[in-house]
Amino acid sequence: MPMSAQTTSILKMSQLFAPTLKENPVDAEIASHRLLVRSAMMRKVASGIYSFLPLGYRVLAKVEQIVREEMDKIGSQEMKMSIIQPAELWHESGRWDVYGPELMRLEDRHGHGFALSPTQEELITSLVRNELRSYKELPKSLYHIQWKYRDEIRPRFGLLRGREFLMKDAYSFHSSQESLQEHYDEQAKAYGRICERMGLDYRCVEADSGQIGGSVSMEFMALADAGEAELVYCKCGYAANTEVAAAVVKPTQYPTDKMKKMHTPIEGTIAALAEFLKIDQSATVKALSVKDTAGNIAVLFIPGDHELGEIKANKAVPGFEFLTDEEMLDAGLVKGFMGPVALPDGVRVIADQSLKEIPRWVVGANETDFHFVGAAWGKDFTVDDWADLSTAKPGDLCPECSQKLDQARGIEVSQVFQLGTKYSDAMQACYMDEDGSDKPFIMGCYGWGVTRSLAAIVEQYNDEGGIKWPISVAPAEVILLPMVMNDEAVLAETDRVAKALAERGIEVAVDDRAERAGVKFNDADLIGWPYQIVIGKRGIESGELEFKQRSNGEKQQIALDDVVQKVFELIDQERVRYL
Repeated sequence: MPMSAQTTSILKMSQLFAPTLKENPVDAEIASHRLLVRSAMMRKVASGIYSFLPLGYRVLAKVEQIVREEMDKIGSQEMKMSIIQPAELWHESGRWDVYGPELMRLEDRHGHGFALSPTQEELITSLVRNELRSYKELPKSLYHIQWKYRDEIRPRFGLLRGREFLMKDAYSFHSSQESLQEHYDEQAKAYGRICERMGLDYRCVEADSGQIGGSVSMEFMALADAGEAELVYCKCGYAANTEVAAAVVKPTQYPTDKMKKMHTPIEGTIAALAEFLKIDQSATVKALSVKDTAGNIAVLFIPGDHELGEIKANKAVPGFEFLTDEEMLDAGLVKGFMGPVALPDGVRVIADQSLKEIPRWVVGANETDFHFVGAAWGKDFTVDDWADLSTAKPGDLCPECSQKLDQARGIEVSQVFQLGTKYSDAMQACYMDEDGSDKPFIMGCYGWGVTRSLAAIVEQYNDEGGIKWPISVAPAEVILLPMVMNDEAVLAETDRVAKALAERGIEVAVDDRAERAGVKFNDADLIGWPYQIVIGKRGIESGELEFKQRSNGEKQQIALDDVVQKVFELIDQERVRYL
């Protein structure tokens, strides 16, 4: 945080509501969940719902302020919208019935339907359509920071998948695609700065728009083993969620120049087929039977060593569902031995575009215990459509530079969308253009998970002792640890150092509890104060105090007369890293 000219208040642990815990909560599966509860940052209210205690709220407020500052810098204007939204707005957009059970719905005493806000596209569009009339008033960018609600079927991982969460959501309104692109890029740059100011190791990745909609979207992923999302990335800078990554898949050609039918008395799996033929799974072709919303059946073909990307498949077969065993039987399809040669009439063949590179495939023969090797597309069978169907994985090639992709897991902390006219069309939100005609607003949407950021930071900054907060978001910057509370010299030195640092704008906490030294040391590490100053009788007598940096555990002795100036200089330098 920027240097303050005012004296900061001093936190006293004896007065602070900070009930730290020695044991891990029984339902905590990941480090951030365990440590945020144990360090007295938060407490569980119900499944997926948490209260933030004073220490956690201080961190939350700092994260929120960083987000606010970066939004203000790019001209987005802060406001506050209602948490409760009328159902009719969601009916207008068409999302009331399609959003699903995650939308928390309620009725008032008059029987009017409402939703607890999971996002605000409907409400902001309704607001703007009644206020902005002319192209001269555009563009506009509005944001707010507010609690959101999603009725997750299985809340877990603490703040990573909760039912109540704090989010910054911004919405922009434009009269041209060029204007939208300009602000979209500004938002993306601001999000990168937010990640850097929080100390996050992150990647900006291509993403799917999901229930929000729109044609273009990017996610900002904090790299962490506990992340629920998988991403692939390249040294050249390309990165994408594996579900949508346009990776170049390289299947293997089976060595034959004609189609041959082979008896393969095996379990109908790719692994069993590859073992039986003594070939790599990449030389086989996997078949999956699906149907669209109208019941039309298709068989999707992908390289045998890859998985089907369901988001990609949904684009090729809108609303697709996998066939049940009974449906496959009724359609004349043989489970485990499907192939594109002589499929039943009316069944479409849709193949992953990577399979174009190998003219002959190893596929099922549509007969139990039989496969074709060397089946040639365009000769032995016809492909109705080529599509990007495979989920990317490490070792696939980067679509931008052709180097091999690496893989990581990530926590989504934010996402930006180009909505286009999805909501303005549906809700008839228009402005008058230069020629006097009414045109729908071109919209953008930009979300940042404030509570989720806490979890992401802790996942990256922790050790066996507890949290290691970056100084930009720590509940305070330095803690003083007086070793005895009945010694006048120790108390006097503690008071002197605390006041001197506070007068220089340093955020100071003092563990003035009548606790053993071990308890104070353990809690200091657990809570994660960036810097610790140990004040004991021996140190005062020797003229030195012990100074510890939480991030790396390094300790040094600093002379009593120098401690305030040296700590001030160190913290001031550290602050600059996160500005």
